Amino acid sequence: MKIQVLGTGCPKCRKLEENVKSAIKQLGADYQVEKVTGIKDILSFGVMMTPALALNGQVVTVGKIPSVENLVEILGEELI
Repeated sequence: MKIQVLGTGCPKCRKLEENVKSAIKQLGADYQVEKVTGIKDILSFGVMMTPALALNGQVVTVGKIPSVENLVEILGEELI
């Protein structure tokens, strides 16, 4: 699974990345998180507000920081 955190590096973007890594650890998965920080790259996903999270190139959250528990659910569904 390709996991991408879209954001320019603001505190909210860093918190989303931290939560994603915690969720991955809880799931016992071994995935790398890619940070997408370039504005043009972020816009190429159709994202106008950060932070955002993309799984396998599909945006699943925009403009919010899901909790670790919520991310476990989102990522767990992708593992099935």
